[in-house]
Amino acid sequence: MSRYRQQDNLLGQANSFLEVLEQISQIAPLDKPVLVIGERGTGKELIAARLHFLSKRWDQNYVKLNCAALNESLLESELFGYEAGAFTGAAKRREGRFEVAHNGTLFLDELANTSGLIQEKLLRVVEYGEFERVGGSKSVKTDVRLIAATNEDLPALADAGEFRADLLDRLAFDVITIPPLRERREDIMMLAENFAINMARELEMELFSGFTEKAKRTLLEYEWPGNIRELKNVVERAVYRTNNPHLPVHEIVLDPFESAFRPKNRMRTQDRVSTLNKASTHNAANNTVNNAANDTANSETPPQNTGNSADEQSFQQLSPKVDSIAVDYPIDLKERSQRFEIDIIKQALSDSQFNQKKTAEKLSLTYHQLRGYLKKYNLLDSSAQDLEA
Repeated sequence: MSRYRQQDNLLGQANSFLEVLEQISQIAPLDKPVLVIGERGTGKELIAARLHFLSKRWDQNYVKLNCAALNESLLESELFGYEAGAFTGAAKRREGRFEVAHNGTLFLDELANTSGLIQEKLLRVVEYGEFERVGGSKSVKTDVRLIAATNEDLPALADAGEFRADLLDRLAFDVITIPPLRERREDIMMLAENFAINMARELEMELFSGFTEKAKRTLLEYEWPGNIRELKNVVERAVYRTNNPHLPVHEIVLDPFESAFRPKNRMRTQDRVSTLNKASTHNAANNTVNNAANDTANSETPPQNTGNSADEQSFQQLSPKVDSIAVDYPIDLKERSQRFEIDIIKQALSDSQFNQKKTAEKLSLTYHQLRGYLKKYNLLDSSAQDLEA
């Protein structure tokens, strides 16, 4: 318990945050599953820990697992364990997280990233308190309180068929939604001073002299998309860069990457190049790109061997012909590329009747890669609205 208290940064006095703490106190004593919803950096793991340590299971195991960190097969083995000989390298039986957390609490972060197979097995555990190890046929009983967290809209995913609605019903005995830091302006300085004092102690400073008015304004006016995690990094960086316990913190660097010498180019690893080439091949065949090429298609001459390297020939084969696209230079290549990707994704969604798994297949992407593009271009809400229509 003391170890948990030392790391508990659930500080605040905003009404929306105090309501969350009250909700935690009410639900913590019950042996019921809880969903914790919040943006990145809002403290979902801290909420889960408090739920455990305020429960009757506080002296039992508290086990954590990030579902986004593992693929389906590894996640299944990690959650439910496996029998000896279940797969190559499985020399002996291994207990999964559900067995380790027996009589305690299991916290699953990034629940929305789990596959249909994992969700089906989770549903059985929540309903009946039993499961089978990978490669096994014997049911294993377990008594675990499940706490799950995500930063996605699970009801919308369930409506779109991307998350099991029956599992959502079982998990949502109660839902704790954490307000983002931008909705807790009165808590920003309290948290900032707490992080600054702890950083000063870590640097063995004799005191912390506070923030200047300029620094306070910077902290209070920023929107904090990364929420409390981002605030902590910003404040700790400012304290260590000031490096003088007798001077108040004056300069607040919100973006540590900001520099006149910041590189503009991006290096691609081989797997990212492969994914890009697949998408480029698909894009080259798409009518939205080649409409301008229809008039000139018959007049194009066959490619000639000019002695170019294999890499150059490969690039020419994968790339649409530049002279077939009407371009008025100069152009903003980045903006035009983004617009092109958005058009391709929207068309693929429409052709797939807004089924995201089918859309991912059309674009030669994994489901999670497609979700990344939808988040990047703020297309999640629009695709859900189109589906409802």
